[in-house]
Amino acid sequence: MESNQKAGGDGLAGTQKEAALRALMQRTGYKLQQENGQRRYGGPPPDWDGPPPERGSEIFVGKLPRDLFEDELVPLCEKFGKIYEVRMMMDFNGNNRGYAFVTFSTKQEAKTAMKQLNNYEIRNGRLLGVCASVDNCRLFVGGIPKTKKREEILSEMRKVTDGVVDVIVYPSAADKSKNRGFAFVEYESHRAAAMARRKLLPGRIQLWGHAIAVDWAEPEVEVDEDTMATVKILYVRNLMLQTTEETIEKEFNSLRPGAVERVKKIRDYAFVHFTQREDAVTAMNALNGKLVDGSPIEVTLAKPVDKDSYVRYTRGTGGRGGSLLQTDYTAYTLGQVRVLQETVLVPEYLMYKSVVIDSRVEVTAVLLDFIICNKNNWGQPVYQLHSAIGPDQRQLFLYKITIPALATQNPNIHPFTPAKLCAAVEEAKVHAAEHTLQTLSLQTEGAADASCATAAAVASVAFPGM
Repeated sequence: MESNQKAGGDGLAGTQKEAALRALMQRTGYKLQQENGQRRYGGPPPDWDGPPPERGSEIFVGKLPRDLFEDELVPLCEKFGKIYEVRMMMDFNGNNRGYAFVTFSTKQEAKTAMKQLNNYEIRNGRLLGVCASVDNCRLFVGGIPKTKKREEILSEMRKVTDGVVDVIVYPSAADKSKNRGFAFVEYESHRAAAMARRKLLPGRIQLWGHAIAVDWAEPEVEVDEDTMATVKILYVRNLMLQTTEETIEKEFNSLRPGAVERVKKIRDYAFVHFTQREDAVTAMNALNGKLVDGSPIEVTLAKPVDKDSYVRYTRGTGGRGGSLLQTDYTAYTLGQVRVLQETVLVPEYLMYKSVVIDSRVEVTAVLLDFIICNKNNWGQPVYQLHSAIGPDQRQLFLYKITIPALATQNPNIHPFTPAKLCAAVEEAKVHAAEHTLQTLSLQTEGAADASCATAAAVASVAFPGM
C-alpha cells in the first residue's frame, strides 16, 4: 500500500484492516495512495485506456462510519459498475472524515449507484447519504467595477490566472450598459479553477484597484432528459425593469394567440407558462434574442428541480474541512409561493430560483445583501457553507460570509464566522447573516416580522428614512 498513513485503529484491529486492504489491492490491481488529506484508490484502474470518465460520473458518499475504509466501500460500489477512482477524505488520526467521492466509468453507473446506495444501511443502524458530485470548473468573482465590459474582465482574469476558458457577465437590471458587479469565470479543469481560487482569495490580489471576493459558483443543476421533455414553462431573463407582464404576455402570444397561460415577472426576469409544450418550444426558438423594450431577451426552458432529489456536493480542494454543500434549489412553479416584487433576494447566479420569503432567512438576506452592501457599495457578500460531523454523527453546518470591499480593510473580522454550528442549513444561513449584521453594529430589530413586505418595506423597518 503506497501510503504512510495507517488504515485506522491500533493493535489487532489495525493489522486486520491493513491486511484487508492489501487483499483488496491484490484482487483488483488498483493502487492506494495518500495525498493532500485524502486517500486515492485507482484513478485510473490498471486496465484503463482512454480519457477519464465524463462529468457526472462521480457520486458523493456521506455519513460513513469513521473506521470504514476501501475494503468495505469498494466491494459495495462494485455491484453497480466499474470503479474508476475512490477518494476518501482522511484526518490526521488515520480515520476517514465521514465522506468519500466515488467515480464510476460511466454516468449511468453513477446514477444507478446513487439511487441504490442512498439510505443504504452499511452497518447496523448506519445509513449512507449519497448524492451527485459536481466537478466544478467555474468561479464566482464579486466586487468587479460595474463599468467593466466582458472583454476587459476576460483579459484581466487571463492576466492573473491560468486556464481561463470563458467569462460570463450579466448586465445590471437598472442600467444595461453596466454589469452587476460580479462575473463567472470558467476554467479548463477543476484543478485550474481550484488554483485560481486559491490565488484570488481576498487580500491577495486586487482587480483594477478593487478588492474582490471569490468562491465556487453554484453548478448548473442537471435535470434528466425525460423530465425536461415535459417542461412547458420558459425562463426569460435580461428584461428591462419597466417591462410589464402584459408586454411579455403579448410578445409570447404573438406567435399563437392564447398560447400563454400566465406570466410571472420578478425584477428583470420572468417565467412564462404555456398550455402546450410545443408552443413553449416554438416561442423559445423564435423569441430568444429579440429586443423587448430595447433589451435583447434570453429565453430558455425553465428547469424543474425536486428539492429532495438535488442535494449536490461540489468537489473541494483536497479534503480541508469537508466539501461545499450546495443547497439552493430551483422552483419554477411560482403560484404557491410569495414573491418579493421590488428586488431579487437570492444571489444572481441562482437565476432560476423563485423567492420565498416566509422565513427570516430571506429577510435577513435582503437586509445584508441588497440593502446594506449595495447601499454602501461594498459588493455582493459571498456565502460559503461548510459541513462537519458532530459527536453524535449528525451533520452540522456553518456559513462563512465575506464582503469584498471590507475583506482587505478589516482582515481581523473576515470572513465573518459565527461560533455556532447549526443542525439545519437554513438556520446556519440566518445565524451567519445575523452574526455579520451584529458585527457591523447594524440595527436589525423588527426585520423578522417583515416577511410579507417588499424590499422597500424591509428597508424602512431596518433603516427609517432610507
